[in-house]
Amino acid sequence: MATFISVPLKKSSEVDLVKPLSKFVTASHPSGEEQAEYIRAVEELNKLRKNALGRPLDKHESSLEILLRYYDQLCAIEPKFPFSENQLCLTFTWKDAFDKGSLFGGSVKLALASLGYEKTCVLFNAAALASQIASEQNLDSDEGLKAAAKYYQLASGAFGHIKDTVLSALNREPTMDISPETVGTLSLIMLAQAQEVFFLKATSDKMKDAVIAKLANQAADFYGDAFKQCQYKENLPKYFYFQEVLPVLAAKHCIMQANAELHQSVLAKTKKHFGEEIARLQHAAELVKTVASRYDEYVSVKDLSDKINRALTAAKKDNDFIYHDRVPEVKDLEHIGKAALVKATAITPPISHKFTDLFEKMVPMAVQQSMSIYNQRKAETVNRLVGTMREATNLCNGVLASLNLPAALEDLSGDSIPQSIAEKARAIVQQGGLQSVEQLIKDLPDLLTRNREILDESLKMLDDEETTDSDLRAKFNQRWNRTPSGDLYKPLRAEGANFRSVLDKAVHADQVVRERYNTHCDMIALLCKPENELNAAIPSANPTKTLQGSEVVNVLRSQLTQLDEVKKERESLESEIKAVTFDMTASFLTALAQDGAINEEQLSLSQLDQAYGGYNQRVQASLRRQEELLAQVQTSHQEFSSLKQSNTEANEREEVLKKLASAHDSYVEISNNLREGTKFYNDLTEILLKFQNKCSDIVFARKTERDELLKELQQSIAREPSAPSFSVPAYQSNPTPTAAGPTPAPRTVFQPQQQPQAKPQPPARPPPPNMTPQAASTTPTNPPPHAPPASNPPPVTPPTQAQGPPYPTYQGYPGYYQMPMGYNPYAYGQYSMPYMSYQPTPGQGGYPGAPPAGQPYPGYPQQPPQQQPYYPQQ
Repeated sequence: MATFISVPLKKSSEVDLVKPLSKFVTASHPSGEEQAEYIRAVEELNKLRKNALGRPLDKHESSLEILLRYYDQLCAIEPKFPFSENQLCLTFTWKDAFDKGSLFGGSVKLALASLGYEKTCVLFNAAALASQIASEQNLDSDEGLKAAAKYYQLASGAFGHIKDTVLSALNREPTMDISPETVGTLSLIMLAQAQEVFFLKATSDKMKDAVIAKLANQAADFYGDAFKQCQYKENLPKYFYFQEVLPVLAAKHCIMQANAELHQSVLAKTKKHFGEEIARLQHAAELVKTVASRYDEYVSVKDLSDKINRALTAAKKDNDFIYHDRVPEVKDLEHIGKAALVKATAITPPISHKFTDLFEKMVPMAVQQSMSIYNQRKAETVNRLVGTMREATNLCNGVLASLNLPAALEDLSGDSIPQSIAEKARAIVQQGGLQSVEQLIKDLPDLLTRNREILDESLKMLDDEETTDSDLRAKFNQRWNRTPSGDLYKPLRAEGANFRSVLDKAVHADQVVRERYNTHCDMIALLCKPENELNAAIPSANPTKTLQGSEVVNVLRSQLTQLDEVKKERESLESEIKAVTFDMTASFLTALAQDGAINEEQLSLSQLDQAYGGYNQRVQASLRRQEELLAQVQTSHQEFSSLKQSNTEANEREEVLKKLASAHDSYVEISNNLREGTKFYNDLTEILLKFQNKCSDIVFARKTERDELLKELQQSIAREPSAPSFSVPAYQSNPTPTAAGPTPAPRTVFQPQQQPQAKPQPPARPPPPNMTPQAASTTPTNPPPHAPPASNPPPVTPPTQAQGPPYPTYQGYPGYYQMPMGYNPYAYGQYSMPYMSYQPTPGQGGYPGAPPAGQPYPGYPQQPPQQQPYYPQQ
């Protein structure tokens, strides 16, 4: 392993960012240049991820810059997109950086629908790549030393940032490589290596020995802390990576301590403390000797050892012949000071020097949500003001209709259609009459049914997925460790329940409109008839004399004219109120930048009061003016009624005219209500389609996550042992040496197996019997005269199919041979091979016939049964 430690990178699965992000942009931003710009930015973000994670990265600053740019972009878009399991669901899958997995199970990986998880893993890779770049620097040059120190401190800061944020970012247990314990240890290792680089820089610059000693002692302290983290954390040593790192940390701790003692001895010599000099050099020599004996294959200390030994030899010689200073014990020496010149780099985005936000113009989600609430407050304010004016106008129309005004003033002749009634009839005909209203009423149920079907289908998708999730959770119990669908879908179900409540209220409103239409249907139909039929349908009455030029009639007409002016002012005022616009984005952005949060209620109410306060006063003034005029109209009408000649015919005519006037007002209101209802259902359809898409997206994401989790569970089950563990024989295990203090790291991870003691060879095995297919137990025949010389038969080519463990070899049988074909009478028909008779070894007697069943061959030495090891013993 290299002298400096670097960290391997995590590997990520490919994720398509374009489709879900583009869908969100299309749904949340109006079409136009802004939408097209954001979609191009989404495509650029997808390319940036592929460049950062989808290919091998060179150990160069340009590769690190790409990773940091992607990390900065993730930090920039996090507040601008609603990344969550139940909104914009993107599942990121990452493999453990250290766990290489097994043959059957594969490496450990985790898939989460969390942008915080993606940020954590990207920052881990940035720290790992920084450590690799630092380890590749040329430490013989100042530029290389400065670059190495910079990247090690960056790596330490990144690992430390992950340690502080990973649990809050994931909200679940992370993989071991990004757990707080692991990244905390890596942060200490990187900081120790940065301190060592400063020590090397001070040494190359030939700084004072006191300074160098403090730098080295601080580095030794950092390495000691990292060593303790690796050694005493429960989960770290199981990684092969940390088993290899442990001896390097132990060696570096000793080396840095030895360097500190060496330079402190020079300082003692200048102070003429020769005994202290020898003691420190002896301690340094012991430390270097420990490294050479235990960790020589990881770190070479030959040059340092020679330097210390030369200095120690010279110091002892001078002290023995000249100074005769007492050599103190190591424990009595003054402690060497420490000087930490390194600090973990703080991670405050943007980290990249070339970062530009692809979504710079897009406002954060907090601002978008505040704008949405503000728009709701604004709409409520506008609707309240407009609704108040419309209610007042309807009240005015109702009062005038009950008084048969202005028709009573126009009907002084008693036998013609009043002008106001004729105008109202023409207005109804121009608007389509009964047919338009009936068509609108007929369309409402279809629109309602369509919306209900969309809502039911959306909720059915959630129900089906939740049922599947519950079944799998019941099957796998605790292993099914993802968020329950029931908890995840609560916001969506609440939204769906709200939509259903809205539809129920709309059905009730439709019924009220339909009943009102049925009430006035006959009179509306009368107003739709031609003028002559309408005139014939209105009862005639004797003309009202002496009222043509009376003062009461003139006063009433004046008052009615003033009421018409009030109504027209309201129409103009309504248009002004609806036209008021104010963009609160800048105010919300400023509040977010200054305070880190938005007090939407305070800002919105203040702005709405400023924008609509004047209009509210004008509406109230209009209401007061109408109330005064209606009181005057009612008083004048009483005088007018007392002057009119009262008879039955006149009363019937006046009653019909009242109903016609009321029918016109109802027709206008019903038509407006039906058009608003049609628009409401159409708008609701678009909203429900977005809701359906949201449900479809989250169900699809959950299905993808479910398939991934099922795959992981299958791999996990495959990795589990199928049988209980068994004890390993003593000859296959090595005794573990004991030592005081922390257990030193092994020289190699895999120890060669000890060779078992040689076993006594069994006596020569007799040759197999010469048997024929016809009689397996006949007496063997004598060898033919042309028998070959005494030797073992040539080995037969082993079969191609898989075989069991090879048999141990014995004296006289140098290798494993197949049984003679004569032994198996069924083999000749299968392989069509010629029969080969057995050739016995010269000087050896023939093999006797087969013994009775269950009896050993006579004369064959029997050995006690023993279990043969699975693997051949050499």
